Amino acid sequence: MPAISSDQIKKLRDQTGIGMMDCKRALVAAEGDIERAKEILREQGLELMEQIGREAHEGRVVAYVHHTGKVGVLVDIACNTDFAANSAEFLQFANDVAMHIAAEAPTYVGPDDVPAELIEAEQAGFRKQLEEQGKPAQVIEKAVEGRLKKFYEDACLVKQAFVKDPEVTIEEMLADLRTKTGENIFVRQFARFTIEVSGCADPSLASC
Repeated sequence: MPAISSDQIKKLRDQTGIGMMDCKRALVAAEGDIERAKEILREQGLELMEQIGREAHEGRVVAYVHHTGKVGVLVDIACNTDFAANSAEFLQFANDVAMHIAAEAPTYVGPDDVPAELIEAEQAGFRKQLEEQGKPAQVIEKAVEGRLKKFYEDACLVKQAFVKDPEVTIEEMLADLRTKTGENIFVRQFARFTIEVSGCADPSLASC
């Protein structure tokens, strides 16, 4: 089986708008053939954003400050054109995401941003705990996989349920925006700022 390079993964990611880990798995299954990897992604139901030759150099930084003045967010969202960055759909999405970050306090943009050593530590610790309980190997691996999925849902912005509509995730909202605009749109980075308030565990809450 040919080795899959980071350049191949990045190329497939740029052409499809799909996460690096999904792209890597598809390329491994396709033995490095990018066109076959796209077919595999389609078969898995993942939406392809064909952006050949179109890199996301445009975008917008949006700010949100909670009405208490105790929590604020800056979020950097990338797209292909300034036209999309100024569209009502893009601005609505950006404002919603900034507000969501203020309320839900994610740590990372997506699973690809989580340090590998942290993932390994999470898996190893949980696996050891289950082994000590005498769980069979197949049960352990399935439970560890579920634990990692829950970790991503808690820590990663794109995997979180949207605070204003828990029926959809930020990732699903992003896919919908890509379909509407026809552009490669993604959250590049964000920063969340808080001021500690005595007697209030989370200053983003309206009751604080």
